[in-house]
Order: sequence, then structure tokens, then C-alpha cells
Amino acid sequence: MSIFISYLFLGISLAAPIGPINTAQIDKGIKGGFFHAWLVGLGAMVADAVYMILVYLGVVHFLETPFMKTFLYFFGFFVLVYTGIESIIGAGKIAASQRQRNEPLLKSFLSGFFMSLSSPLTILFWIGIYGSVLVNTVASSGMNQLVLYSGTILLGVLLWDVTMACVASGFRKYLTEKILVWISIFSGLSLIGFGIFFGINAIQILLS
Repeated sequence: MSIFISYLFLGISLAAPIGPINTAQIDKGIKGGFFHAWLVGLGAMVADAVYMILVYLGVVHFLETPFMKTFLYFFGFFVLVYTGIESIIGAGKIAASQRQRNEPLLKSFLSGFFMSLSSPLTILFWIGIYGSVLVNTVASSGMNQLVLYSGTILLGVLLWDVTMACVASGFRKYLTEKILVWISIFSGLSLIGFGIFFGINAIQILLS
């Protein structure tokens, strides 16, 4: 049970740091409610699962090549800057009577999925952390335990996503229209900032 709890907290710890996903969840939750925020996190979790499988298959080494790193950085730059600009533009359209007029749920899911999938930080997380779990578990416990521990990590990620969705959607009823606008602008600028960071890294790889 102690091992189960430790891997559960590992999953929570992986999802908890404030980054593009949490920023997008807050923005979607305040604008659209619980399900929009949760689906951003769920999309990101599906991308995490994809990388876990890639680490297991050993394919992830291909993603460490300079070409793929550059591609992923530029892709991350595009996704985050686009999402950030969309958030800022949408901030000017917020009105108390419009808060329930939500975008399609699928768009929220895909937003989280592509944000996480295109983030080199996600790759580094899963290479370093899940790679260690993989080596340790296979050597000491076998395949069945690996599946259990992997599922526990994802459960931790899911629990954090639900928590973030509850917090973001719970706050929306207490916020004024003006505060909603400023939160959307701040979220958009944060996402653009993360995107610029990825873009700079891509350029540095190209110039090196």
C-alpha cells in the first residue's frame, strides 16, 4: 500500500507544477466550467500515456535527436502562442450573460492533448522519471507490477486534474466580469510566454 501511495503522489507531483496545462485549465474552467477544465487535463493525461508507452518501447530515444527536438519546440511554440492569443482575444468577449456559451468539449480535450504532446518538458519528465520507474520495476517486480504502478501514476495525474477543474469552475461564480477578463488576459500571456520559451530553445538548437 505504501508503494501504491508513493506512486500516486508521484503522479500528483508530475501534474501539480504550474505550467501551460494548469494555466489552460484555469482559463477553461473559469470560462466554461468543470468539464472544459477537466477535459484539458484529460487530454494532457492521454498525451502522458502516449509518452509512457514510447518510453517503454524505447522509441523515445528518437525524440531526443536534434531534428525532433527542434520540431517539437517549434510545434510547442505554435500551439501555445496560438492558444494564448485565442485566450486574449476571447477575453474581450466575456460578459456575464455569455459565460454559459461554451466551446465544444472536444476542443478543450484536443487543446490539452496537443499542448502536452508538443511540450519537450513532457518528454524530459517521462524519460527521466518514468524511465527510472521502468528500470526499477521490471528488474525487481516484473511486468504486472509495472502496469499497476503506471496506472497509479496516471491516477495521480487524473486526481490533480479533477482538483484543478473543481477549483477553476468553482471560482467562476464568484468572479466579476472585469476579473474574468483580466484572468483570461493573464492566462493568455502566460501561455504565450511558455511558447516563446520553446521557440527560443528551437532557435538555439538550430544555431548550435
